[in-house]
Amino acid sequence: MSDALTGPADASAGLVVHGADPVDRSAPASVRQALVAGGVPARLAAQDPTLWGPAAEATARTRLGWLDTHRRSVELLPQLAELTAELGDLDHVVVAGMGGSSLAAEVVTRALGRPLTVLDTTDAGQVRRALTDRLDNTVVVLAGKSGRTVETDSHWRVYRQAFLDSGLTAAEAGRHFVVVTDPGSPLEAVAAELGAVTVPADPRVGGRYAALTAFGLVPAALAGVAVDELLEQAGALAGALGRDADNPGLALGAALGAAATAGRDKVALVPDGTGLDGLGDWIEQLLAESTGKAGLGLLPVVLESPTAPGGAGPDVLTVSYGGSLTPGAMPGGGRAPDVAVNGPLGAQFLTWEYATAIAGVTLGVNPFDQPAAAESGEQAERFLAAAAPAGPTSSTEGAIEVYAPAGGPADLAGALRQLVDGIDAGGYLAVLAYLDRIGDADVAGLRALLAGLTARPVTFGWGPRYLHATGQYHKGGPQVGSFLQLTGTVGDDLPVPGKPYSLGRLQEAQAAGDRRALARRGRPVLRLHLTDRSAGVAQLLDAARQL
Repeated sequence: MSDALTGPADASAGLVVHGADPVDRSAPASVRQALVAGGVPARLAAQDPTLWGPAAEATARTRLGWLDTHRRSVELLPQLAELTAELGDLDHVVVAGMGGSSLAAEVVTRALGRPLTVLDTTDAGQVRRALTDRLDNTVVVLAGKSGRTVETDSHWRVYRQAFLDSGLTAAEAGRHFVVVTDPGSPLEAVAAELGAVTVPADPRVGGRYAALTAFGLVPAALAGVAVDELLEQAGALAGALGRDADNPGLALGAALGAAATAGRDKVALVPDGTGLDGLGDWIEQLLAESTGKAGLGLLPVVLESPTAPGGAGPDVLTVSYGGSLTPGAMPGGGRAPDVAVNGPLGAQFLTWEYATAIAGVTLGVNPFDQPAAAESGEQAERFLAAAAPAGPTSSTEGAIEVYAPAGGPADLAGALRQLVDGIDAGGYLAVLAYLDRIGDADVAGLRALLAGLTARPVTFGWGPRYLHATGQYHKGGPQVGSFLQLTGTVGDDLPVPGKPYSLGRLQEAQAAGDRRALARRGRPVLRLHLTDRSAGVAQLLDAARQL
């Protein structure tokens, strides 16, 4: 065990946070002491909207329901049981939603070994694969707070057309949809058009804090998860959140805030192998979108395993996470992290939400808005209205077209080397892949390869999924990022019924829109386009190994 994990731990309801106090003491002054002196733990537990300053008060007043939503969500359990029984023959569950509308359900089902297909993509190949997988037995959970998300709008359109093409009537097709959204949202009107069941979301909970609302619970319940246990786990922890001691959420939040104020504003998230490996993707969205604004923020770096590279450095706080440890087991899975968080999944959700809100107090940012998140989408809409300019090709090597920044090396190896070597001091490299998360999965190995070449943190995100997570941090956080964008030729495109574009066209516009948003900030962006995806992925990985 590392020195950082010695000393007292904060624990409640089976969730334990090790190592937070030593991190807090590394800050110029004790962040935790200041929070306690200001009565922050009790005020947050009481849903005080003034904690983040006057500018944030109006938003916070309508976004603090996550603190007790687990109690209200109990009222959903009879409806979920009835719905599961009614749809019993539809045993292929697809959740179509972005960011907080799908991530929690994915974590829950992965952790508990239940099958779930997640559509948070505009990649035609990935969507087409889902459409051809047990369509007759499919129920599609359309999930979104606003109902205006272009990805989810596309998903219900292509699925409805697929059901109709299979011979179902419009009424029969409607039975294959369940809609989760806020009351009065445009998606509620879509549900009425489809004739679908609607399960109302909690309107006082923002999407990334919505793990224990209908967004997390409906897909998980339909996939066979006993979601009442998640609510019980959160409920057992909730009583600790108003305390000044033995409060895991306070300990973790103070550690995150203290690290950031001491210059450690990158958070390496390390699965410790105790059963909650997918939780890092959910934490990533929560931290990045909540804190990455006003030139500040915590950058989450999701590592694949305790031994993966990219989780060390003077500006990196290493946090391991996992399920409950057996007596005598060492936290961290052998990594020796700065902080270790272990406990049941329902308690993990509530603890990280509370800790993120606490970190927002310390950083002085509003953790409930996302002012830069829509920018790339707005740029994408402009590109949808006209041809998206690809720019001149710097070079073509095998299955890869290189679009290098002006004045830099034009060849693949040279452009990659310049990008890696040019990362700012205190900066990071983000790999952004507008590809098929299933069919092109091997490309995710690029993160570890590039992390092994630099002492700087390297993140990996699937587009457009990351736009609803780290995308806010890229544009609203410290402007020290370097970006490698990967796109690919679409082999078998898919039209979006009722719209003048296809999924391939939409994906192209989303990638172009984000490039434009990043370039406007003067950040380096290298785009590599794979003209043959399979060959291009293999070629790119080989090029990275040879750098």
